[in-house]
Amino acid sequence: MEEPLQPTFVLVRPQMGENIGAAARAMLNFGLDRMRLVSPRDGWPNPRAVALASGAGRLLDDAGVFETAAGALSDCTYVFATTARGRGLTKPIVTPERAMEQARAFCARGQRVAVLFGPERAGLENDDIARANAIISVPVNPEFASLNLAQCVLLTAYEWRRQTAGAVPERMEMAGADAATALEVEKLAEHYETRLDEAGFFFPESKAPGMKLALRNLWSRLPLTRSDVQVFHGLLRQLVRHRDRQD
Repeated sequence: MEEPLQPTFVLVRPQMGENIGAAARAMLNFGLDRMRLVSPRDGWPNPRAVALASGAGRLLDDAGVFETAAGALSDCTYVFATTARGRGLTKPIVTPERAMEQARAFCARGQRVAVLFGPERAGLENDDIARANAIISVPVNPEFASLNLAQCVLLTAYEWRRQTAGAVPERMEMAGADAATALEVEKLAEHYETRLDEAGFFFPESKAPGMKLALRNLWSRLPLTRSDVQVFHGLLRQLVRHRDRQD
């Protein structure tokens, strides 16, 4: 019997092995065992992580290690990012409870869900959050909003466990289509950035990075299917061909 899908927790540039181990322990407490690490500061494997995992060592043994967040998310179709600060990006903001309700619904449809957690000192960068479909914000004391990495993992994992498998608050009718993966959306964004760059769209040059970030954020907000991605690729290719014929 195939194991049911569950969200993958992605720790982006974690700084301390102890926090990685504590996060693994929290995950396993609530039945989650899929962890990915992006460029851990002190390398991997890390004996301090094992010491703090307290019985969750197998989760660390199976953890995937990636150089970039894009690589860690390449097979995912819906991504949540955890952050305590406003980032000036247009995205849905949900509580951990609501996020894990949605995650259960996505997983029940066979989609791969990821949750991004940032490094201890400063949290996720905007480039990381731009890859996410939605933001998880914990309703903490606004005068002291800082959460330890493992605490944030525990809160989210607890909400996953608390949900019942049969409670699906909302759904999207896919009509037999497959949701696009993060890698497919990434390639689509790169295609448009390249062609728009050739057309002089990113002007003036000083505003180009912000324009590209906004465009990438737009793509991640769209509930794209694989067919949608092919349509957008084809549309742009045809426009370029038409331009070349006119020239």
